[in-house]
Parts: sequence; C-alpha cells; structure tokens
Amino acid sequence: MEGFVARSYEKTSRHDLDEFRELAGRLRAALPRGSDVLEVAPGPGFLAVEVARGGHCRVTALDISKTFVELARKNAAAAGVSADFRQGNAAHMPLPADSFDLVVCRAAFKNFSEPENALREMYRVLRPGGTALIIDLRHDVPMAEIRRYFDRMGLGFWSRWFTLATFRFMLLRRAYTKPEMEKLLQSAGIPHRAVEATGIGMEVRFAK
Repeated sequence: MEGFVARSYEKTSRHDLDEFRELAGRLRAALPRGSDVLEVAPGPGFLAVEVARGGHCRVTALDISKTFVELARKNAAAAGVSADFRQGNAAHMPLPADSFDLVVCRAAFKNFSEPENALREMYRVLRPGGTALIIDLRHDVPMAEIRRYFDRMGLGFWSRWFTLATFRFMLLRRAYTKPEMEKLLQSAGIPHRAVEATGIGMEVRFAK
C-alpha cells in the first residue's frame, strides 16, 4: 500500500487502538525488560508504538511500503516513543540473524507474495529461545461473523461499507485456512509450531 490507500488504511486502523493496546500489553507482559522486538509489516505503526511505550522493549519494525514507514515514524514521534521503522521486504529482511526475542506480524501475512520465505526469515532473525506470533484473518470465517465484528467498531455507513467490501472481495480471498497455514509452516521447515483459530482470525506461534 502506498499514497492515498495507505493513508486511508491508517484512518481505519485508528478504530482498533484499544485492540493494539491490549495486544501490546500482552506482548510486553511476556517479555523481560530490555527485550528486542521486531514487528513485520507494521503498517502505520500503531502496535509497534504501543509495544515501545515506557521503554520496556527495543522495537524495530519493517514494512515494504514507503508511505507506511513515513506514517509510522510520525505516529511514533507524536506518541513520544522510540522505535526504529525501516523499509524492507519480509521475505528478504535486511536484518542480522539471531537478533530478536520476539517477532510479531499482525494482519499482514496473507498479503505476502513469498510467504514461505517470510516464515524462514522470521525464524532466522529470532534468537535461540525467541518466539514468533502471527495474527491474521481466517479464510473460512463466515461473513456474518465479520459483520458482527465491525458492528462493534462503530464505523460510519460509508466506512463500514467500504471496509466490509474490502474484507469480502480482497482480504478473505488472500487469507489462509488453518490447514493451509500449517502446511506452509511445515514447508518452511518451522519447528515447534502451533496454529489456533481465534474469533475471525487465527494466531500462529513458533519458537526457535
């Protein structure tokens, strides 16, 4: 995403700030102070900013979109937090091996053009003992469940219509089922893995 599309996504994502804060708190609680965290495809950076609050963790974030990197840096500056936002491809990370205690990817994995390579790269940059968490949409989630999810967000009519259309005709088509995700992990050679269905999505965890 670049330009207008990326900026529109940022506006929609702001409705999820409570979810970002809840997830960030969960991630920080599981990490010792001073841990290194990588967010892959952070978009406008809301989750990375929340993880970085209070200086509990050192946060790096990598996104292929120049616009998202610019937006994320502005959001971090506005929040007064320190986070390193870089431009780069998830399938070919310009990052050294064994560098991070946690790698997290939220709502982006389904869009990767080289998903197996992205999984291998996430595993490569993890430190021994580190963990990775991927949170994304499930392909087989019923549209009725998605409608209920957006009803709770309180979007305006046109924002809700546009977002639902995006989910139905774009995002759901790209998303994986749980068996498909398990097959990808196996093909990528990822050990110690688990895939769990959660609400309209799924959580994928693996360790090094």
